Amino acid sequence: MNFIIKQIEKGKPFFEKISRNIYLSAIRDGFLTAMPVILFSSIFILIAAVPNSFGFYWPDNISNWLWKVYGYSMGVVGLLVAGTTARCLTESMNRIMPKNKVINSTSTMLASIVGFLLLSVNQIEGGFSTDYMGTKGLMAAFVSAFITVNIYKFCVKKDITIKMPKEVPGTISQTFKDIFPFGFSVLAMVCIDLAVRSTVGTSFAEAIINLLQPLFTAADGYLGISIIWGAMAFFWFVGVHGPSIVEPAIAAIIYANVATNLELVNAGEHASNVLTAGLGNFVGTMGGTGATLIVPFIFLLCARSKQLKTVGKASVVPVCFAVNEPLLFAAPIILNPYFFVPFLLTPIVNVCLFKFFVDVIGMNSFMYVLPWATPAPMGLILGTGFSLWAVVLMAVLIIVDFIIYLPFCRAYDTHLLEVELENIKLEKEENKKAEVEAKVVLSTSEVEAEVGSNLADKVEKSINVLVLCAGAGTSAMLANALEEGAKDCNVPISSSAGAYGSHYEIMKNFDMIILAPQVGSYYDDIKQDTDRLGIKLAATKGAEYIHLTRDPKKAVDFVISQIGK
Repeated sequence: MNFIIKQIEKGKPFFEKISRNIYLSAIRDGFLTAMPVILFSSIFILIAAVPNSFGFYWPDNISNWLWKVYGYSMGVVGLLVAGTTARCLTESMNRIMPKNKVINSTSTMLASIVGFLLLSVNQIEGGFSTDYMGTKGLMAAFVSAFITVNIYKFCVKKDITIKMPKEVPGTISQTFKDIFPFGFSVLAMVCIDLAVRSTVGTSFAEAIINLLQPLFTAADGYLGISIIWGAMAFFWFVGVHGPSIVEPAIAAIIYANVATNLELVNAGEHASNVLTAGLGNFVGTMGGTGATLIVPFIFLLCARSKQLKTVGKASVVPVCFAVNEPLLFAAPIILNPYFFVPFLLTPIVNVCLFKFFVDVIGMNSFMYVLPWATPAPMGLILGTGFSLWAVVLMAVLIIVDFIIYLPFCRAYDTHLLEVELENIKLEKEENKKAEVEAKVVLSTSEVEAEVGSNLADKVEKSINVLVLCAGAGTSAMLANALEEGAKDCNVPISSSAGAYGSHYEIMKNFDMIILAPQVGSYYDDIKQDTDRLGIKLAATKGAEYIHLTRDPKKAVDFVISQIGK
């Protein structure tokens, strides 16, 4: 097993390169930017539809208003994502552009939105149809964004623009600079629209969904969902944030299927589409990637080693809210041969069990989008419409996951216990030597504490720190530790947590950015931005990050030492 793990680890640079692909990143970041809209709309859809499960129906005027809010938010999410994806891709593209050649991200966003409308919307009497402006139009949104940004890139590189005299104000000059790339982008969408409509008689958005439908159908099968969530766990096991690689490839279909399921239920039919956002958040990655919800409880209840009991105690609350980095890096589970099989197997078994309940037993699949940090039992029950079968399924998942993880946890616990007992034996045999070493360690700690104190004394102005991770969950742990440490040490440090990809507009307001381990592979990308803005950038490793989250004083010392470099 160790040999297999070492061979897998050799591929880590390749996997990191995939995760840094600017197009995959643009899809992920574009969705992340639009997520407030999606979550906002979910509140209204829950209020509108969930009471129906208990036999309560709102009056028509209230129901219509609730559905109106949902329609004007989630119903146009395709249009919004066309803009946010183009903007995020532009930011990434500008990093590789020649010096003094910058693409206007606001202009690409607008051009992408216009292009999306051309590719997705059908004209009808008195206006236009909105059928493909929501999740059904997401594929068209990505196409529009990618084509638009690349046309802008070509025009900017080749200086295809209207140049104004230097006396003309910059804002006006920029407007004329963007006329050609904007026009060419829109013209490209017009050509695509004309070609598709003359060939198949439908909009591009509808045509591409029909074309990819066999692939979506295959992905909705047992093999498809097993590969998707197995791959997600595999990448994370290697140390690369798996969802960053896998989710962009399925983003369009998992949200479109949620909307389709809701339409089916409203029509009195069975919500049968399994491949949804909820399947990942509350089943495949229940408690975080690897379906680790049960693991901290196993450590607390069954472990005999001090290490695993401590890890279980520290990680049980975060894991309940799908933040499992304290578990992954502290146990550790990442690249640990003892956990290779259960970490990959458990999510696969979970999604297959869910599909069985939907296909065979007749339970409805996910029809609502909920925040990813919703505790998995609640997310599964709410997202599928409060059915009794959802409660039964959750109980089955917990039992099955416990059975899968238990023997591997026990084997690792036995190994750690042997190591701990051996260490105790050595300490007893070499008591004098241990005392001397303890004094040395104590002296070193005192020196480090004094150095940290001296560093704190040198802080002349406030330091504003932004901690970034993949979903703003893990980053909050260090941000909170920094706030606590700064208060205890009376050091002028303030901190905020954020998600990588939603930092572009706010990063200029910070003095330092810290990358959590899960987004460490983006260091070189963001370094170009931080250097340009004069911001200090620091990356952390797994065990180091978890240690800093648990020791506020050390977290403060880490920030001060990095600023002082």
